[in-house]
Amino acid sequence: MKVLVTGGAGFIGSTLVRALLERGDEVVVLDDLSTGRRENLEGLEGSIELHEGDVRDAAAVERAVAGCQAVSHQAAEVSVPRSVEDPVRCTQVNVTGTVVLLEAARRAGLRAFVLASSCAVYGDAGGGEPRGETDETRPLSPYAASKLAGEQFVSAAAALHGLGALSLRYFNVYGARQDPSSPYAAVIPKLAEALRAGSEPVIFGDGGQTRDFVHVDDVVRANLAALAAPPEAAGRVFNVGTGCSTDLLSLADAIGRRLGCDRQPRHEPERVGDLRHSRARVELAERVLGFRASLDLEAGLARTL
Repeated sequence: MKVLVTGGAGFIGSTLVRALLERGDEVVVLDDLSTGRRENLEGLEGSIELHEGDVRDAAAVERAVAGCQAVSHQAAEVSVPRSVEDPVRCTQVNVTGTVVLLEAARRAGLRAFVLASSCAVYGDAGGGEPRGETDETRPLSPYAASKLAGEQFVSAAAALHGLGALSLRYFNVYGARQDPSSPYAAVIPKLAEALRAGSEPVIFGDGGQTRDFVHVDDVVRANLAALAAPPEAAGRVFNVGTGCSTDLLSLADAIGRRLGCDRQPRHEPERVGDLRHSRARVELAERVLGFRASLDLEAGLARTL
């Protein structure tokens, strides 16, 4: 196929771009390069069609979609703290941008549309129990609310227009090309960077928070499966996780052992909007999409570090 990857210069997007090229697809990338980086696409300059533009810009989206058969929509405002600071921008990018892209996909007659959503939509509903796709959603941040709204627009487009559209709820993704330099960076690159530098790693809260960490290579496999999803998947949401959870203190210890560093973390106050526990139920994705994560945390950390 010819596939448009929005946010294709980002961490997950650039990994997906490479996987699509490796299997023989043509790839178009749309990225405004606000958080994505050209160096993430280094070596691919002659193999992809790169459009520098914003998903909220209907004209830019129309140009990028032209000639494509499928869209993998990875572009988003992904930081929970930043969404609390600026909920308007978060909503514009994550909700309006998704609607603009869905409309372009409908007009172009695309056969597949995959939205990158988030486990944040569950909030703390259910405590530490694994969350299934039909469980209650209780967003605790503008980011989570915007992702849930995006899912609902995807489901509406599938119902109204017969678009082969679905949503993937990513749990905590990590892996190569994940940027540790941002103040909003994810926990694994931040911990690894601090420990490798011999400095004191920071954990927000008591470290008892648990997360389902899923390697980016598995997330890419889920996207490839979703692009070829059967008709019964249209309009639905699917968890992308491992079904296992790890607390942050154990995570810091595992990274420290692998790097040969035993620095103890410094604790800072919990961040507004952060979840206490997060773990995926994974049966639906396996049954409908044929996807199951293949890398546990130890194997994923080995590959990443």
